[in-house]
Amino acid sequence: MEQRILGRTGKHVSVIGLGTWQYGGDWGDVSEADALGVLGAAAEDGVTFFDTADVYGDGRSEQIIGRFLAGNAGSPVTVATKMGRRVDQIPSNYVLENFRAWNDRSRANLGVERLDLVQLHCPPTPVYSTDAVYDALDTLVSEDRIAAYGVSVETCAEALEAIKRPGVASVQIILNAFRRKPLEEVLPAAAAAGVGIIVRVPLASGLLSGKYTLDTTFASGDHRTYNRNGEAFDVGETFSGVDFADGVRAAAEFGDAVGSPDAFTGPVPPGTTTAQAAVRWVLQQPGVTTVIPGARDVAQAAQNAAAADLPPLSDAALSRIGDLYDKYFRARIHGRW
Repeated sequence: MEQRILGRTGKHVSVIGLGTWQYGGDWGDVSEADALGVLGAAAEDGVTFFDTADVYGDGRSEQIIGRFLAGNAGSPVTVATKMGRRVDQIPSNYVLENFRAWNDRSRANLGVERLDLVQLHCPPTPVYSTDAVYDALDTLVSEDRIAAYGVSVETCAEALEAIKRPGVASVQIILNAFRRKPLEEVLPAAAAAGVGIIVRVPLASGLLSGKYTLDTTFASGDHRTYNRNGEAFDVGETFSGVDFADGVRAAAEFGDAVGSPDAFTGPVPPGTTTAQAAVRWVLQQPGVTTVIPGARDVAQAAQNAAAADLPPLSDAALSRIGDLYDKYFRARIHGRW
């Protein structure tokens, strides 16, 4: 699989990574055996970047990845975790003492001496412009607790603030065909600064798989049920913040666009899915380093990895996809994130 340099980490990572939020329970139940199976299958398909967080299942996701690492000594996988959501979301909690404690917990969960990459996990907006926060992160690097640090953001303004900081190695942000604002300023600024871009929610919480209908429902413990209106955290994390009904309608049109004979610049394998085309769309946006779709089973992991081998989408398809954003979403969400 194609590898790209992850910003200021200097590490090469696969263009398709693996998001592991689903192993924390917020997407329904996934057994540990199934989760380990997905991690192994992804690695076999060339995935070398796993993304997790200390709050996914209160550490369960990190612990499962730790068991994978313990059973696969010498694996080339880079693991990125996140910190900061275990406490009240006030800027005064983002201090060195807490950072050390959170990092030590993550190191224990993952079974490593040094964390590859630690990201601030969508903290309060003032945190991104606080000098003391970056001084504390630099201290963690000097103490060899972490190799590098980055940020995960909700808004483009937060990303642009973080990119200004010389120690920030990467920015994780939501980007997909239904959430396009980062293309305007964030990706060009990151590329100019040598900051890596990690793309999350590439399928708009599954909308861009094209499998949902207006009647689709989700389990009560699934964030697509309990956070539909932002009851638990930023609503932009659920369906990218778009209205579900509009998303279903737009996804059908997206499927038509990527299923047309002129959708790709070269031949595509039989059975190529709408979800794979959506991931391929992300990969061909200039400045993207890696995209981290989740996978609940081995088949999904294989399909995600195979998206890296698709030819680029054609200009005609890209134009049709761009029109969908203007038709369904721009007026409601462009100014928000």
